Amino acid sequence: MDIRLGNGFDVHRFEAGDHVILCGVTIPHDKGLQGHSDADVGMHALTDAIYGALARGDIGQHFPPSDPQWKGAASDIFLRHAVALAAEMGFRVNNADVTLICEKPKIGPHAEAMRARLGQIMGMEVDRLSVKATTSETLGFTGRGEGIAALATATLVPL
Repeated sequence: MDIRLGNGFDVHRFEAGDHVILCGVTIPHDKGLQGHSDADVGMHALTDAIYGALARGDIGQHFPPSDPQWKGAASDIFLRHAVALAAEMGFRVNNADVTLICEKPKIGPHAEAMRARLGQIMGMEVDRLSVKATTSETLGFTGRGEGIAALATATLVPL
């Protein structure tokens, strides 16, 4: 059986704002995330994990930040594209795991809503999707509260 595994990693810095969007869920926060699109670091990492499993590059190759049509775009566009590309290539996402790395905002209270939103976007059962968080113990840029990082893994299996 042709089982594919991909990893994705993304980082966005904080900027002025009153919320962040993580895995498709808007969370009130005293800062926003800077990015060409909506800066959903979790969804970007997951999208890259799927592209990686397919050996089809990364999000920037499919949706170049230099292209103004993607300015402020909702990241579900990118994730839907990756899932559709997988189907075109004869695969489906079997399971996915996203880890958000930040000191704030707290992710736990929103993790189930994030799983539900990702499941809706990807057409997957929630029990095949994991969203969790960790801190970096106040070390590095995430520990200093300068931004959020995300790591994601996706497993693809033939349709």
